[in-house]
Amino acid sequence: MTHTPEPDEDSDLAPAPRPVHYAEQALLGALLLEPVRLADTEPLIAHHFDNHTHAALFTAIRVLPAPDPDDHAKDTAWLNAVLDQARPHAPGLSASYIHALIQFCPQPKHAAAYARMIREDNARRVLRGHAERLASTATDPGLPNPAASTLGLADDIGRVLDALTEQFAPHPGSFPRTALPSEFPRQAGEEDLNEERLLLATATAYPAEARQMRWLAEADFLLPLHAALWRSITALVHRGDMVDPVTVLGEAQHRGLLTGSLSPKDVMALVSTPAGSPEYWGEKIVKRALLARAQTVAARITAYTDDPANTPHQLITGSRRALADLNALRTRWNRATTTAPAPVGRPSARAGQPPRATSPPLQPALPASRAHR
Repeated sequence: MTHTPEPDEDSDLAPAPRPVHYAEQALLGALLLEPVRLADTEPLIAHHFDNHTHAALFTAIRVLPAPDPDDHAKDTAWLNAVLDQARPHAPGLSASYIHALIQFCPQPKHAAAYARMIREDNARRVLRGHAERLASTATDPGLPNPAASTLGLADDIGRVLDALTEQFAPHPGSFPRTALPSEFPRQAGEEDLNEERLLLATATAYPAEARQMRWLAEADFLLPLHAALWRSITALVHRGDMVDPVTVLGEAQHRGLLTGSLSPKDVMALVSTPAGSPEYWGEKIVKRALLARAQTVAARITAYTDDPANTPHQLITGSRRALADLNALRTRWNRATTTAPAPVGRPSARAGQPPRATSPPLQPALPASRAHR
């Protein structure tokens, strides 16, 4: 919560107050003038306020018994009691500010509308906070299981949206018109690119396993060339053709991948040195895509919350659509990390092949001019 100056303390040097500042002042003025209006504010709570002092005042108003209307009109005893109740939690609060709030309220009978504005602003702040945590988690290199932590936070956002849906009714034309940031830029480190190269080589060496990897999509790759070669390998696999470095080279040729900057020798080098298993490298690639998508989703939800034109229902609708993009990738991630039971009589690992968790040495990269990023 923020600290807001009293109405006469505004300065040209201070940031312009946001609309919720005036809504909080108006509501408190209404309640101080006509305490009976408290019944119109449900389900507003102190936590919904942006300003700490205002929250303390609202708590004091809720805690103290409402005065008799006739007595309240004659003296300030109840106002003094509210001040005494709130001041320990807001030391800067003064009697003059309480009286200023009363003067500031345009219409006490509009208390319900002021309360709704406060709840709407709180919904925006809560949703933004969850999006920030999602982005932070997706980029935290110290987490032991970043994918699980990231998806857990995405589930939290889903639950927040469910709760907000119950509080704010839908209305026509509810999709936000906010200009959204582009897909989150993915950094292609050498280790990441090497994992993609190792996938191509192991998939060429073990095409039967590549057949089961429909959960890996071309969009998951960092390098377009690697995505195109994966498409070449899987095309051979799903047609039932023979797969080896030479046949992959032939498929790459038919797909127009061979250019002045990518020679047949380059393609052969990319798919000829397997290590580990296709599933191991594929999981790494999907996980990297999942975390990048989470960052994009967080950026889009943040953009929605930063646009003051969006109503709560527009925030909900836009955020749900953003989460749907992440959930689509989540489905593929779950398929990638769910191990199907091996058929009876079949070993769980190929003879002579390293376990999936093995991290082989790095493969040499293509020259920069041949990378086709």
